[in-house]
Amino acid sequence: MTSTMTATKEEHRVNKVIFFDPLDYVSVPQQEITNSELRITNPEEIGIFLFPLSLQFDHLITEDDTPVDNFFSEKQQRLLTEPLYSSWLGPGENRPFIVAANVGVFYSVYEPAIVPDVFLSLDVRMAKDWWETRGRSYFIWEHGKPPDVVIEIVSNKKGYETSTKMDGYAKMGVTYYVIFDPKCQVQSSLLTLHKLSPRGGYIKTKSTPEIKKKGRMIVNNQVIQPNGNNPKLTWWLDEVNLGLTLWKNVHEGHEKIWLRWCDQKGEVIPSGAERAKQEQHEKEIALQRAEQERHEKESALQRAEQERHEKESALQRAEQERYEKESALQRAERLIAQLQALGIKPQL
Repeated sequence: MTSTMTATKEEHRVNKVIFFDPLDYVSVPQQEITNSELRITNPEEIGIFLFPLSLQFDHLITEDDTPVDNFFSEKQQRLLTEPLYSSWLGPGENRPFIVAANVGVFYSVYEPAIVPDVFLSLDVRMAKDWWETRGRSYFIWEHGKPPDVVIEIVSNKKGYETSTKMDGYAKMGVTYYVIFDPKCQVQSSLLTLHKLSPRGGYIKTKSTPEIKKKGRMIVNNQVIQPNGNNPKLTWWLDEVNLGLTLWKNVHEGHEKIWLRWCDQKGEVIPSGAERAKQEQHEKEIALQRAEQERHEKESALQRAEQERHEKESALQRAEQERYEKESALQRAERLIAQLQALGIKPQL
C-alpha cells in the first residue's frame, strides 16, 4: 500500500503513523512511517495519524473445487499459460509477470472472485507461500494492480462472457478483455478483443474477424484462412508487448483453430515441448550441415588428391616421353656413328 501525505499548517499534525485493523480481524505490531516519508519539516508540532490495514483473508473463498472445464478448454488454457513461462522473455528486463488459468481475481474483500479462464499481469510476483490464504489467489490490493489481459474461452451460453464478466473486468480496470468463442455461441465472431476506454467500459477493436462460413473468416473484407497463404492474423497488445493469433494446427494430437500468443511477426510463442522439438530440429539440421560440410571437405580433399595424382602421372608420362626421346636420339647417334665408320654418309 502506497500513500503520500504532506503536512501543512491547516492540517492535523502527525509524527507517528500507526497501521491498525478496523474490524479487529488480525493482530499485528504497530508500524511507523518516518518523517521524511511524510515530508514533515517540524516534527515537534506533529501528533498521531491512524491508517487502516487490509482486512483478513480467511473469510474469502479462494477455491470451490468445482470441475467445470471441458477437454478443449483445458488444452487451450495450457497453450496460453505454459509457453509464456517456457519461452517468453517477458515484458522487459527484470520485469516479472504472472500468467494463470482458473485462478480467482479478487477486486474487493466484500465480493466473490471472478475466475478468468486465463489472465496475464505484468510487473507482479507470486507470493512465496502459496498455502497462505493471501498467496492462493490474485488479490488486486495485494499486487497493487489488476491483470493486464483477461481471456475467456466460451464453452457454452451460460458463462456470461459478454455481460456480467465483461462488466466485472471493466470495474477491475483490466486493460484488455479477450473473448475466444470457437463455436460462435455468444458472439458472431471467433475472437473479439476489447480495450478499456478512458471513460469506462470496453471498446471492441476494429480488426476483429467475423465468421462467414465454417473455417472461413473475413478480416477487413478479405477472406482469411488461418495459417494459410494469407498474412498471419495478429492482434497486437501495445501495453503488453505481446500479440494474439489464430493458429490452425495440431496440438496434442488434435487439429483445431487455437488461440496463441505471438510476436509482432505473428510467430507463436512456443511451448516448452515445441521449443525442445524446434531446438532438436535445429540441432539435427546443424549436424546435417556439419556432416555435409565434412563430406564436402572430404570430397575436396579427394579431388585435390586426385588432381595431385593426375599431376604426378602427367609428370611421369612427360618424364617417360623425355626418356624415350633421349633414348631415340642416342640410338640415332650411335647408328650415324656406325654408318660413318663404314664410310657411309647418312642423309639427315
